[in-house]
Amino acid sequence: MKIHFYKYQGTGNDFVILDNRDDAYSSLTEEQVHLLCDRRFGIGSDGLMMLGNAEGYDFSMKYYNADGKEGSMCGNGGRCLVQFAHDQAILRDHYSFIAVDGPHEAVLNENRTISLKMSDVHEISWNEGNAMLNTGSPHFIQFKEELEQLDVFNEGRKIRYKDTFRQEGINVNFVQKDPDGIRIRTYERGVEDETLSCGTGATASAIASTNALGQHTIPVQVQGGQLSITFTRINENQCENIWLTGPATFVFKGEITL
Repeated sequence: MKIHFYKYQGTGNDFVILDNRDDAYSSLTEEQVHLLCDRRFGIGSDGLMMLGNAEGYDFSMKYYNADGKEGSMCGNGGRCLVQFAHDQAILRDHYSFIAVDGPHEAVLNENRTISLKMSDVHEISWNEGNAMLNTGSPHFIQFKEELEQLDVFNEGRKIRYKDTFRQEGINVNFVQKDPDGIRIRTYERGVEDETLSCGTGATASAIASTNALGQHTIPVQVQGGQLSITFTRINENQCENIWLTGPATFVFKGEITL
């Protein structure tokens, strides 16, 4: 099978994208997706996405983790897929698409960033100062000092593979508060390593960083660049009108034969 692929990245979180509007790639197996994402034997990426058709929407988003398994929502991936749709002449002022966690909206901004509306948050659990919440993907938030010296791979792996999370997996975000926002580093399930950025993780970390009610805009520094999260906190457990803003950049395209 010959595959025409595109490579995009959002603050260093990189993705293989396939245009699957004609169902040409729907038969790809878990092993084949894993191979395409492999950085030594394939194209190399943190995940793979397929752009599809969806009645009532501009397109559909199907996301696979680098291990080849179908994944939950990916915020950086969502922005990259919106940019890809635009580059494929799906031209809109305001995009509407459907993903595994439900409908999403997106806007292309004049400063070449994309704002993506995320799912509402209905529950935030706290335990010994650590937070757990779902922003389209499940996240564990732990606040730290001296973030740059942290062994994210080993510390994140310990939490991700605890008995509580082992089967379903969880993304682990280590967060340091700064006067002008937060900095985070993330261990992602499915990749099973630290990634340069995680959009749903940045969203979860921003929400967990304040308990104040009302609207907030929080700058988030990730290893691969800068993101911004805007949200409205309704009460201690609920947030709505959540928007993730950041870049989405075309890297290259090509063909690969499986």
